Amino acid sequence: MKLSIIVPVYKVEEYLGECIDSLLSQTIDDYEIILVDDGSPDNSGKIADEYAAANPDMIRVLHIDNGGQGRARNFALDIAKGDFVGFVDSDDWVTHDMYEKMYARAAETGADVVVCDFMERFADGRESVLPASLQDNWLGSAGSSCNKIFRRSLVGELRFPVGLWYEDFYFSAVMLLRSKHTEFIAEPLYIYRRGQESTMHNNNAAKNLDMLTIMDMLEKEMVPAGYKDDFEFFLVNHVLLDSIIRMHRSAKRSSENCANTCGQRYPSFLDAAATKRRAASAG
Repeated sequence: MKLSIIVPVYKVEEYLGECIDSLLSQTIDDYEIILVDDGSPDNSGKIADEYAAANPDMIRVLHIDNGGQGRARNFALDIAKGDFVGFVDSDDWVTHDMYEKMYARAAETGADVVVCDFMERFADGRESVLPASLQDNWLGSAGSSCNKIFRRSLVGELRFPVGLWYEDFYFSAVMLLRSKHTEFIAEPLYIYRRGQESTMHNNNAAKNLDMLTIMDMLEKEMVPAGYKDDFEFFLVNHVLLDSIIRMHRSAKRSSENCANTCGQRYPSFLDAAATKRRAASAG
């Protein structure tokens, strides 16, 4: 089988049909859809079962007790049959040819990971394209797993951290580090629905501190493998410039905790951040 598409499902009865319809309409052949009902308290699990009953050769449904998105994805990874795996959030959707284009690029080039652009869709109809990589550093595309496909043999025993925010970032970063060949498709094939709170758009200062735990985990992966400079890039980009801004809106002390962490591990990070801001302004 070419591809397994994994969808964690939780409280999305309003959007789930649109998501699944977009996956059933894919032009790629020989693929499966795995829906994981993460103990959803609404009708999402029922909707998933109805789609599976109507498409038994295409859709499998797992019903588990609620444990978070990362844990739900891990259950699906354990049973995925595809040579590649992709992930979709259940309130988003994809273009009809997304996975055909991504799989074809992987087959043509031998890539381990293929990445596409996002289309950000707002409730009022506005749209904006988010390029696959916003920075010169190739790890700048690590943020989400949803705009990527990953070679299953390279995933191996890697799983999403359970009980932490930013588990998506960790998984994608490690996969990009493992990848011997990553391809980028400059087309917005994944449509990201904006308008509700998400991990990346929130004011929960306590949970934003999970990024520090994720950084501890990534440091153990990256520094021994010779990626110290890239790890410092992550500290500046994801802790200093992203997490601190989000947390400062609701809890200054938490943002100071992040700043102190950057300073301890990367003493010249303020100079690096200033250089980054100047470069962005010049651009």
